[in-house]
Amino acid sequence: QVQLVESGGGLVQAGGSLRLSCGASGAISNIYAMGWFRQAPGKQRELVARIRTEGTTNYADSVKGRFTISRDNAKTTVYLQMNSLKPGDRAVYYCNFTTFNALRWYDDWGQGTQVTVSS
Repeated sequence: QVQLVESGGGLVQAGGSLRLSCGASGAISNIYAMGWFRQAPGKQRELVARIRTEGTTNYADSVKGRFTISRDNAKTTVYLQMNSLKPGDRAVYYCNFTTFNALRWYDDWGQGTQVTVSS
């Protein structure tokens, strides 16, 4: 089973920036999409940004223009550049890889990384 390893979370002041990274610890194939979700205390997990294998992206309205999702050339590591952070961005951020193998869809998740934004 693939493990996703995240890094880059932390504490930052409002208006600051952070960059999250997520890579697979083992071999992974047939990735359909790579994305970032977040879960704030007392709220449901929500999609932040996603990038599909062909390169198309989509973002939550709340982060458009501030966050940018990207990946490496090997398409096995995904990044989330977060600029102009707001206290409302505080959450645990999870990376997600969606793969298609043996006629089945799979979702793999990272362990989560805490992002805290002070006002």
